[in-house]
Amino acid sequence: MNVIKSIISRAKNLQRTIVFPEASFSERTLNSVKKILKNKVAKVILLGKVEDFSRNLSSLHGATIIDVENSDLREEFSQKLFEKRQHKGMTLDMARRYMSDYIYFATMLVDLGYADGMVAGAEHPTRDVLRPALQIIGTKEGIDRASSCFMMVGTDKLGFGEKDVLFLADCAMLPHPSSSELCDITLSTADTARKLADIEPRVAMLSFSSFASAEDESIDIIRDAIKLVKEKAPSLAIDGEMQLDCALVPRVARLKCPKESEVAGRANILIFPDLNSGNIGYKIMQRFSRLKAVGVIIQGLSSPVNDLSRGCSVEDIYLMTAITAIQAGEDNS
Repeated sequence: MNVIKSIISRAKNLQRTIVFPEASFSERTLNSVKKILKNKVAKVILLGKVEDFSRNLSSLHGATIIDVENSDLREEFSQKLFEKRQHKGMTLDMARRYMSDYIYFATMLVDLGYADGMVAGAEHPTRDVLRPALQIIGTKEGIDRASSCFMMVGTDKLGFGEKDVLFLADCAMLPHPSSSELCDITLSTADTARKLADIEPRVAMLSFSSFASAEDESIDIIRDAIKLVKEKAPSLAIDGEMQLDCALVPRVARLKCPKESEVAGRANILIFPDLNSGNIGYKIMQRFSRLKAVGVIIQGLSSPVNDLSRGCSVEDIYLMTAITAIQAGEDNS
């Protein structure tokens, strides 16, 4: 899978610093960190006491270990968090309590530039990983809502997409996206596809209808989203609404698409109308085809934070670290 090999190679060249708030109590994370350090995929910050890692110190050479409880950074971070959140009713005492939480502390490391990105979620639910990121780091300029995507990588020739890879969004975060949220999802996924796979995006806005073959309020939302995307990114190849086969199969596109289209039959990004269809769609592809699902990849944040599945493997964490390094490296370079 050349795309994955390329991602790991590029991460090695960037040498970004990634913080792992769960390594002191997650064996999978710790084992992945050992592999990351051995292969020099990224620089590493671990949270916890040195004695938490005492049995593994020889395998963690080069990692920075921060004892959160006794860190000189806690007061600085508490003050910064208070300043950011006092308009929401946070007091300085509350901020100090939050700084005993490893996820919040790690998020502050990223926000204030001590780390370039964070990988967590092996031992925490998604809300506990993303809430601090949304509260503290926030979204990129021009993006109002963070979203997620999956990179579907072919273990064999796909016969569609590009470089044997497709990007699917949003499959994990926004349940009922509005037109403006679909616009943000689209712009963020196009950016992710360029950065991770070095492809020029061709975006299909999926529906049960192809080019006004049906009418429904849900289709109006998609059409409005397309207009917004064209206003914000007029050079982006986007088309729809269209059915999945129209997006990916040239023969079907010729039958269903009433016009010349850069996208129909050639899409490499699929934007689903809601979370139900997105989550079901990626799982069908994952389980019933020769596609590896890489993700969840969080996109649209000012600095990268990626949320692991609690069923993730050591290899999943390893690859997500490389992805986070590229998100951070190419944003900051």
